[in-house]
Amino acid sequence: MRNRAIHVLFAVSLLFAGASVAASAPGTASTADHSKFEELAGPFDSGEAVTRACLKCHTEASHQIMKTRHWTWDYINPDTGQHLGKKTMVNAFCIGDQSNEPFCQSCHIGYGWKDQHFDFSDGNKVDCLACHNTGGYAKPSGFAGNPVTVRSEYPPGSGKFVEPIDLAKIAQTVGRTRRDTCGACHYNGGGGDGVKHGDLDSSLNTATHALDVHMDKDGLNFSCSDCHVSDQHAVAGSRISVTAADPHRALLRGEKTARNPATCQACHGDKPHKENLLAAERLNAHTDTLACQSCHIPAFARGGVPTKMAWDWSQAGQLTAEGKPFQKKDDHGHVIYDSKKGAFVLGKDVTPAYQWFNGKVTYTLQDDKIDPSTRVPINVFHGEPGAADARIWPVKVFHGRQPYDTERNTLLVPSVGVPNDSAFWYNFDWAKALAAGAEATGAPYSGKYGFVDTQMLWPITHMVAPKDKAVGCHECHTNGGRLAGIDGVYIPGRDHNPWLDRLGWLAALAALLGVTLHAIARVITHLRKED
Repeated sequence: MRNRAIHVLFAVSLLFAGASVAASAPGTASTADHSKFEELAGPFDSGEAVTRACLKCHTEASHQIMKTRHWTWDYINPDTGQHLGKKTMVNAFCIGDQSNEPFCQSCHIGYGWKDQHFDFSDGNKVDCLACHNTGGYAKPSGFAGNPVTVRSEYPPGSGKFVEPIDLAKIAQTVGRTRRDTCGACHYNGGGGDGVKHGDLDSSLNTATHALDVHMDKDGLNFSCSDCHVSDQHAVAGSRISVTAADPHRALLRGEKTARNPATCQACHGDKPHKENLLAAERLNAHTDTLACQSCHIPAFARGGVPTKMAWDWSQAGQLTAEGKPFQKKDDHGHVIYDSKKGAFVLGKDVTPAYQWFNGKVTYTLQDDKIDPSTRVPINVFHGEPGAADARIWPVKVFHGRQPYDTERNTLLVPSVGVPNDSAFWYNFDWAKALAAGAEATGAPYSGKYGFVDTQMLWPITHMVAPKDKAVGCHECHTNGGRLAGIDGVYIPGRDHNPWLDRLGWLAALAALLGVTLHAIARVITHLRKED
């Protein structure tokens, strides 16, 4: 009876999920045609002008947005108490946001965040189009999150121009969020497509079944919001505070709950396997130890877009014999050296690393002391081996080499481009970049710098492969397999215990003896019947 009820609930959930997918499909009729709204006729000379028009109908939208981390980029982690925000955090990619706002804030859902004086209380600065455009919208790097409305030379003095976009046309064709609107920022973190996450890149916009079973364009065709459900514009799911273990039943679509609706278990439950009884029991037992992603995402960066696996900033600043900056590309046309950024190592079809993870993450912040004699962890994933609240997760391990203050032993944030200094664009200078960064951030800086090796971890949770491409048993149950070095769990085939081995052989021999005796008994019985 219980199993039947679960199947009914699951079917209802799928029914609602299918309705949601259908509603988000291109060409689906809406209850409003925004091209007929006089307020959106334009012309618009700024993003703020579009927002003011949106707010005439969507009166509460900006108030809701301004309460979210998407807007504040600021967060007190309840698990650790750390203050995580753009003023405190560093990473191993573009290193830091402060002093680089005109570039980084092209991904902010607001307009005009160019320095520390941005007004977070101004609802007119909320960018509705960033998430709800259906094509043609762009906020180029260097414009502080503003769309370009007049032809502009950029970089200054380069002779290159950015053409304006038609804000009225874009506003009249707004719609639901889609993979490409979310991806416009989330694919491109770290300065380019697929750079940071490894499991998020533009290949998901046209995902095949082999790349991701949920986002398959010819199948379920999920948008991000099908899993990352929003409530008053607050979006579920975060890499900063992860739900690493969710040992519960599946949720009904729209069910009010304190649980995270973006977990695998929220749809599939914690015992999702439905094969024959023995196989299902064996596989479902793994969910007490393994995250679903550990088996169902055999590799990341599988869509043809490479991800950065290492970034050496100490190599930045090299010039040609003529004193010009340059780029070097690999055989596939991907940049592996840039005078302004340093040297990169790229990876495709990368096998994840694995570790115990309970969802708690601590970060090395800008004012934290570091030990430069060892590789500095930008973040640490916590989780005791075998603990009830932890699972073995797949992760991307990223290695960096970045600047630090050799006297204060703190990580430094450089300013990687001064918009009004055209020479700075072409002759990268570390002393100037670090001095400008310290001035903008107000962080103490001795004026002496070196470079330190760093490491950053990223949870892998997208690019879910079809079940027939899941990690095979032999890939873990063997010496030197995927889970080599993972403590807190006994893995047959990898681990050996003399007594367990003896018991195992005895059990096998007993089974063989039992089968043999049974066969002999059947033969004897058959012969007697013939007699």
